[in-house]
Amino acid sequence: MSAPDFWDNSEYANKLMKELRYLNSCVSPFKESLKKLEDVRELLELSKDEPDFLTQLSQEIDSLDKDVSRLELNALLSGQFDRNNAILSINAGAGGTESCDWASMLLRMYTRWAENKGYNVKMVDMLPGEEAGIKSVTLSIEGDLSYGYLKAEKGVHRLVRISPFDANKRRHTSFASVDVIPEIEDDIEVEIDPDDLRIDIFRSSGPGGQSVNTTDSAVRITHKPTGIVVQCQNERSQLQNKQTAMRILRARLYERKLKEQREMMAKEYGQKQKIEWGSQIRSYVMHPYSMVKDHRTGIETGNVVKVMDGDINIFIEGFLRMKSAPR
Repeated sequence: MSAPDFWDNSEYANKLMKELRYLNSCVSPFKESLKKLEDVRELLELSKDEPDFLTQLSQEIDSLDKDVSRLELNALLSGQFDRNNAILSINAGAGGTESCDWASMLLRMYTRWAENKGYNVKMVDMLPGEEAGIKSVTLSIEGDLSYGYLKAEKGVHRLVRISPFDANKRRHTSFASVDVIPEIEDDIEVEIDPDDLRIDIFRSSGPGGQSVNTTDSAVRITHKPTGIVVQCQNERSQLQNKQTAMRILRARLYERKLKEQREMMAKEYGQKQKIEWGSQIRSYVMHPYSMVKDHRTGIETGNVVKVMDGDINIFIEGFLRMKSAPR
């Protein structure tokens, strides 16, 4: 980085800076924990002669325990794409307005979570519901380990509540699916033949700033061999929308390739694959009692409001620890 020509290649330089920030985020907490450990040892020696130090010793041990727990969690995020940005999609299930409203609640929950983590959230595409909420939405969530954390959210989310859209105040159950894939870096090989693509240009819909809804800037790309369709209408320019859509297409094609490999391995070993849309991972109950329960880990909380405000770390961390536990 101190070389005179370091910034001549800005793309390479930015990539190296990102790598440095990530490595510092790994090393610095470890060094801080080692220093706390030394402080604990010193306090332990002092407390043998001075009991007044016992309270401070207890506080330092609690603090060190939390630090080590965070280090353990970060060590679990060592998958091939865990450090990548995440592409998160929410789709309303059957149930019309109820499910569309539930999808919009999940959108708010994940946006709040990402903002609390310091991640950058970009709206890629959104299809509003006919009366309320959203039918589907795709977000790009940018930040170190965003995919590593959010991969725990993939599956069906179930809501039970008194419907605000039902004049008779009856209890309703709604479903929405969450899909998360890593944004694939440019150095990962994904072959895309331009002849296999159909690119449609259209006018953006929904809320937008000046020129967003007045020019044909939205882009829809169809990959003809697989039938995968991606679209982006959030950016102001057609070129930006096309670049974003191509990034998502590359990620979806790579995810499809990995899925086919997993299915081949499962067939080889006679294992059944779980159908993810039918895999209910979590229930959010607002009536007749308040509870959010993760069905994979058994972790639950009665503070639904806090969860809907983005406090979902207990579920994410519980899932990551469960996946890494020896079987």
